[in-house]
Amino acid sequence: MEPILDRIKKGEILVADGAMGTMLFQKGLKPGECPETLNLTNPEILEDIARDFLNAGAEIIQTNTFGASPINLREYGMEDKTEEINTTAVSCVKKSVKGQAYISGSCGPSGKLLKPYGDVSSESLFLSFFRQMKALVTSDVDIICVETMIDLQEATLAVKAAKTASPQIPVMATMTFDKTPKGFYTVMGVSIKKAAVDLQEAGADIVGSNCGNGIENMVEIAVEFSNSTNLPLLIQSNAGQPETREGKLFYSETPGLFAEKTKDLIDAGVSIIGGCCGTTPEHIKAIRKSVNSFQHSTE
Repeated sequence: MEPILDRIKKGEILVADGAMGTMLFQKGLKPGECPETLNLTNPEILEDIARDFLNAGAEIIQTNTFGASPINLREYGMEDKTEEINTTAVSCVKKSVKGQAYISGSCGPSGKLLKPYGDVSSESLFLSFFRQMKALVTSDVDIICVETMIDLQEATLAVKAAKTASPQIPVMATMTFDKTPKGFYTVMGVSIKKAAVDLQEAGADIVGSNCGNGIENMVEIAVEFSNSTNLPLLIQSNAGQPETREGKLFYSETPGLFAEKTKDLIDAGVSIIGGCCGTTPEHIKAIRKSVNSFQHSTE
């Protein structure tokens, strides 16, 4: 496949997949269970999810490795399985996409606070991320996605770990913002502009936001990112804010709304559009349809 950054430079809009967590729960993951254990116990579930999103039109398919850094896996007594969990996740996606989509190695937050607020040092966190990145890189991912970050220092450590593991593999980095009376900030007080600048300095090739917001807020976030950086942008919206109905999470934003708002994301300069919590293959199909309509209209 053509390098992803080359396609973006030519003005192509790429479609990413949707919510891994949502799909895992649909397929039997229990609350409190480590999602990454399924890589070892039920790999066919991951193959099915990858295939579903591929068939929906996604060109970028994520691995089930969001929490697969050793510092995360330690909480489940699985730190020694770090390499196996990450490499198996990549092989599951490979098996399903068969070279028809880019494989994105997912890396989420550690769940720990850095010193002086917590008890984790920058060095130990970097080494944890590096160990995960090394496993993803040696498994031949096409891209790495550092995602759902709220602590900018942690995000930059993860980006640097990815670039240390492989200077060549592109790195996407997304943070999660809350809307406040003064604008969008992470819960750690990081602005969109600050995030864009520092992530770029750390080595990110693509920046943006995922999680925490429905697609209307994400359009606003995209506009602010576009005004803050020249890097390509990635946006993966939630299907709205979750509500609990009959003991289950429900997300109200429909595929139809995603189809409509995808046009606004493209107008804001977003190069990669996908989904986060609550988004299913139907949402990705809707995004795909809008992206196809836009690209046909510009030919």
